[in-house]
Amino acid sequence: MGVIRPVFTRADLEVMPEDGRRYEVLEGDLAVSPAPKRRHQRTVSRLDLLFARAETAGYGEGYVAPFDVCFDESNVVEPDGLFVCRGRLTIVTEDDVRGAPDLIAEVLSPSTRARDLGAKLRTYARFGVRFYWVLDPDTGTVRVFTLGPEGYAEAPPLGRGDLLTCPLFPGIEVPVADLFPQGRQQA
Repeated sequence: MGVIRPVFTRADLEVMPEDGRRYEVLEGDLAVSPAPKRRHQRTVSRLDLLFARAETAGYGEGYVAPFDVCFDESNVVEPDGLFVCRGRLTIVTEDDVRGAPDLIAEVLSPSTRARDLGAKLRTYARFGVRFYWVLDPDTGTVRVFTLGPEGYAEAPPLGRGDLLTCPLFPGIEVPVADLFPQGRQQA
């Protein structure tokens, strides 16, 4: 006799406690992460500054956590950052994003590293997220994935001496070093 695992949905997320943890559903599995640490949040705030520049230039709208992305009832995530281009803003509601943003960014931390580079990477590709950025505060690098016909293609990692750009917002760039706070605080 097989083991039946519970299947979680978007409705289950609505009854989760507001306890500082991040609750997400990936392929019907509940994923719970602790509240992010200081360095993680500082990296997210710097990512938000980049998105603000893209918004000011009229390219669309950027958001940072907490803001849900609902791909379907069994796949609801709360990425660290996301961007939706101007021509697709109808997928953004007051409560969440309904469908694939054009760009999703995740900041790695010890508790989310495997999920961000595993289940989330596969889910984002499957639902059509065009660009996926993985920011690693430990190494000061950004991994850039671009969606193609065969799934994500990964460019060589960008380091502290490189510039991060995206075809979604031409003319907007940021030195990778500016995305990461200095110091050795825990991620």
